[in-house]
Amino acid sequence: MIDKRDTIAAIATASGAGGIAIVRVSGGDAEDILRQLFIPASKREYFESHRLMYGRAVDGDGGTLDEVMAVLMRAPSTYTREDVAEIHCHGGGVSAGAVLERALALGARMAAPGEFTRRAFMNGRIDLARAEAVMQLIGANGQAAARASLRQLEGGVSGFVRRVSDRLTDVLALLEASTDFPEEVEEEVAAERVIGGLKPVIEEIRANSDPRSARMVREGASIVLAGRPNVGKSSLMNALLNRERAIVTDIPGTTRDVLTERISIGGVVAELSDTAGRRDTQDPIERIGVDRAERAAEGADVVLIVLDAAQPLDEGDAGLVSTADARAVVCLNKQDAETVIDPERIRAMTAAPVLELSARTGQGIPELMEELSRRLSIGEESDGRLTAWRHIELAGAAADRLEAAVEAIRAGMPLDTATIDIREALDDLAEITGENATEAVIDRVFANFCVGK
Repeated sequence: MIDKRDTIAAIATASGAGGIAIVRVSGGDAEDILRQLFIPASKREYFESHRLMYGRAVDGDGGTLDEVMAVLMRAPSTYTREDVAEIHCHGGGVSAGAVLERALALGARMAAPGEFTRRAFMNGRIDLARAEAVMQLIGANGQAAARASLRQLEGGVSGFVRRVSDRLTDVLALLEASTDFPEEVEEEVAAERVIGGLKPVIEEIRANSDPRSARMVREGASIVLAGRPNVGKSSLMNALLNRERAIVTDIPGTTRDVLTERISIGGVVAELSDTAGRRDTQDPIERIGVDRAERAAEGADVVLIVLDAAQPLDEGDAGLVSTADARAVVCLNKQDAETVIDPERIRAMTAAPVLELSARTGQGIPELMEELSRRLSIGEESDGRLTAWRHIELAGAAADRLEAAVEAIRAGMPLDTATIDIREALDDLAEITGENATEAVIDRVFANFCVGK
């Protein structure tokens, strides 16, 4: 069991070589430990709160461990709302390790993973959703993920939960009034008002807890180039990356496996995959590549169907176009050559966008990038967008309960039966911010944190 009252210490910066390594101490003994560990260079330094000082970190005999900067931050204006001391050493593990060992010898204990942020949560500085945003920001794989984490850290998710919960509380009040004073509120009128209050809440929760958008923020999106051999998939990949990454030849079957590269589009990190050309082949190695290409396309967020506009449409091309779903964008490549495919014929075969481009000259590439940016847009304008899987599961459970309440009312069940579902939905939402989270849930959240944060 972690003692919330003792003083903890850890190295707060990443391991390895670097300009600075920071040792962080938090708890009631932080100031006393700092005064024994750090000697200011100037006698005029009086350990004023939140003032950075220059001096030496020393061992028990007064010997110099490192030339450092140090700062004392007195509660409650600190990250943990406890007294916090930080010693800024030279980068690398040796100096910071020696300073940490000295802090531990002076009475601190080694912090558990995420324990500084956990103390911030336990001391009421942040709620659980904001605490999770800290680790999400540290692990963000792109600008979109970083922005989503910052919005969550600034209270976007918490504000969304609070707003939705307030509206559900109003619906509960209406339910209780209709139950307590049936002579004043007709049951049919009350039922319609309750349904009218719940439906927009359900829609808002669903809109802000889309698993696909959340996955793209957390893990990145997947874009797959599909088409028969020699239509210019590899050239298009190189054009999108703006560098030579895929091998380009006139020999069919050059690409025999899925070649992947990461690209940032509109702040979303995407995995761009060039796949083997789809055709019937007796080559067992190429056949494996074709199979992998088909599997990659099945799991992609966006599929770029690449056609050679300078060659007649064959049966394989027509099959790809006619079976294209909402994820597809048809790319009529090689517009720099004499084209034989009529774009209008392709548009008549599919609801997917049809773009005319040339991977060799760059024609149409900006328009394709704009289309990809639109496809990967994750609705960042919404402060309440949920990106953590735990939040999405809880919000989904809340929406399910509210839908059950609506169905029960429409089925003619007594109005007060809906009260149970609404209260359980409120409990689900409250668990997002940690208002009613169990110790086991809290432990699970902070177990994913790094030591020192």
